Amino acid sequence: MRTQKLIMRGIDIFYSIPNILKAVVIVSLLGTSTINLIIALAISCATNYARIVRASVMTVRDLEYVESSYAMGLPTWKIILRHILPNCLSPIIVQTTLLIGTTIISASSLSFLGIGVPAPAPEWGALLSGGRGHIRDASYICVIPGLAIMFTVLALNLLGDGLRDALDPKLKK
Repeated sequence: MRTQKLIMRGIDIFYSIPNILKAVVIVSLLGTSTINLIIALAISCATNYARIVRASVMTVRDLEYVESSYAMGLPTWKIILRHILPNCLSPIIVQTTLLIGTTIISASSLSFLGIGVPAPAPEWGALLSGGRGHIRDASYICVIPGLAIMFTVLALNLLGDGLRDALDPKLKK
């Protein structure tokens, strides 16, 4: 139990640093490439998943059917696979759809700053950065990638909200 609290305090410290700052530091250390950007964004978002998974598991493990499974003598791995994991998936799925939008914005921001995806690869943030010089005479160069980012993130947030409504048993009547 003490180890778990120590790990969660470390995650809380890591969680207090903004995701974009963590990603900037990791990309700066590893170098600019698509793989390094993906690694940086995955590491920076891991704290969100750790907190969600821990809260879900702590909620489910105290329910009666899990306790009765222990009392019946089921092995721990079967209880985890049959009872705990399926009941923890819905918040994880919702969190994933919501974090994908945030990750798209972070990736675009890093590419806009020039530390994301390298130059020959097309990326919305790089397209926005490249169109800055032509904003007065050809504004569509910036408007189209900006709208693409906005509508994609909006669609993913609406999908996450719909999944939350569909998967949350408390909201079903």
